[in-house]
Amino acid sequence: MTQRITLVRIRKAPQETADVNQELQWLGTSLGLFNLRDRDSSCFRVFITFIQKAHHNEPASSDEIAEKLNLSRGTVVHHLSRLMDAGLVLREKEGYVLRETNLAHVVKDIQRDVQEMLVELERVAKEIDERLG
Repeated sequence: MTQRITLVRIRKAPQETADVNQELQWLGTSLGLFNLRDRDSSCFRVFITFIQKAHHNEPASSDEIAEKLNLSRGTVVHHLSRLMDAGLVLREKEGYVLRETNLAHVVKDIQRDVQEMLVELERVAKEIDERLG
């Protein structure tokens, strides 16, 4: 399984001035999900759909998301691929679901994934160093 984890350190708006949408935008951008090419915020809107569905423990299909957000199915599938590559969305029999039922658990899972990746990188680096003498 390949998983791409991108973390971007961005200055966060002060708590008293940020609304929930700004905080969600910051979170998604910090995870490398959104960029300037997402002019109509379609990836952000797909991401929000999964957050909403997760609170009700409901899966979503690409067709359902496309219809709800007034996007083409191709656009939704493109964003679903990005969200799955990032390890945020999973494919299940009933449809697609957010990795966990809430964002705090998603971030905790990503933290564990990053830690596991770093442990593996360190192990391989040590092996390479030993071979090189």
